[in-house]
Formats: sequence, C-alpha cells, structure tokens
Amino acid sequence: MNDQQLLRYSRHILLPEIGIEGQERILAAHALVIGAGGLGSPVALYLASAGIGTLTLCDGDQVDLTNLQRQIVHRSDALGQPKVESARRTLAAINPEVRVEPVAQRLDGEAIDRLVEKAHVVVDCSDNFATRHAINRACVAHRRPLVSGAGVRFDGQVAVFDLRHADSPCYHCLFPEEAEAEETRCAVMGVFAPLVGIIGAVQAAEALKLVAGVGEPLAGRLLLLDALAMEWREVKLRKDPRCPVCNRQPAAALV
Repeated sequence: MNDQQLLRYSRHILLPEIGIEGQERILAAHALVIGAGGLGSPVALYLASAGIGTLTLCDGDQVDLTNLQRQIVHRSDALGQPKVESARRTLAAINPEVRVEPVAQRLDGEAIDRLVEKAHVVVDCSDNFATRHAINRACVAHRRPLVSGAGVRFDGQVAVFDLRHADSPCYHCLFPEEAEAEETRCAVMGVFAPLVGIIGAVQAAEALKLVAGVGEPLAGRLLLLDALAMEWREVKLRKDPRCPVCNRQPAAALV
C-alpha cells in the first residue's frame, strides 16, 4: 500500500483483526455482486469504500423513479440509464481506485458460471429464485463462498454458504429448487427502504470478512429480521445429505 492508501484505510488498519495484511487481502480481492438494486446498492457502496480490488456488478435493468426510495447507489439524474453504469459512476466518485466491471445484462447459467469462476466471493442480491439457484450451482461447482440476502415488506434474511468446505450447506439445501415457493416481489408487495440497507450492510460485512480472513462468518446460519418489531432470529442450517447440488462435491482448499 502507498501512503494515500494507508491513510484512506487507516480505520481498518487500526483494527488488530484486520491490520495491514487483512486490508491488503481486501485490496487484492475480486467480488461478484449480482443485482444493483436495494441490496446491491449498500453492498457495492461498502465494498468499494472498503477498497475491494475488483467489483463485478451485474444487472440488466435501468434506473426507474420507484427505485430511488431505497436503491441508494443511484441518483435522480440517472433515471433511464443502466443501473450498472449509474452505480459505476457513484462508486468511482467514492473510491476511484476500485476497478468496477459493469455487466448490463440478465445472466443465464453459463454466464453466471464464467463470472463466479473468476471471483473470490459472490454476493447474491438478485430478486428471483431462478437466478439464485443458478448462482448457487456455480458457487458449488467452483467452491466459492456465497453471501445470500433477500428483503420484502419488513422482512429480511441473510446467510453465508461457505462452499469452500465440503460440510457446508448450499442454498438448495435451504430452498430446494423443486419445492413450491411463492415468489414475492417488492414491486407488488412493497419494501421498507431501510430494510434492504440493513440486510445489504450485513452482506457487505460478511463478504469483507471472508476475503480478509477475519472473524466468524455467518456460515451454517440464517438470520431473519422482522424490521417492524426490529427483532432478529437465527436458524441453524445443515447440509442436506440428499441435496442433488452439493452432496457430491469434494472438499477444497481455501480461496
């Protein structure tokens, strides 16, 4: 790190758990963030401000007026523009050292697979089960840690699936793809603006911990937030021995 970086990241460096070595790992890390909306906004802002080396940001949508109530990486002058380009400009203004790779398209399984392979950590900020399962399959195949979040109305959830380890559950263990699940979208049900900020901030914290190699990740645990009562619940997760996605994956070395 140069003198400017030592000053910029000094509050991280002062933390003995992170220090210079942890901050250097953050600077060298590549994060893949899928979704530049309510969750992806705080995730991208915190990862960029913390100095993540490369941030690949994927979203095929344009900025809409209804987004601005909670998608804090976008500004009013970005209406009608691709979300990833809007976010790239905001992130560059905050930390021009971060390399932002915008991907302005909805991703299929093959494209997700290619992007996951290049990343050190994957943060799922998408809004539909099909994409979440495609991300999960790619993370299992390439043994990448996955930080998953969701939020609608006043209810949020966040979990880490550390797929570098053979005994880790995956997203499919928690939400089987073949199971019937009602997909609730904030466009229909509404969403409390700070809810996605809270969940996204937790996702960013977990991603930074994973790449810096500090603390205890939220692996094997699901946090559920009722923001109306401001109550958290924790559910322990176990690997499903019959999971068709992850039950035959061997152990892997840490990334």
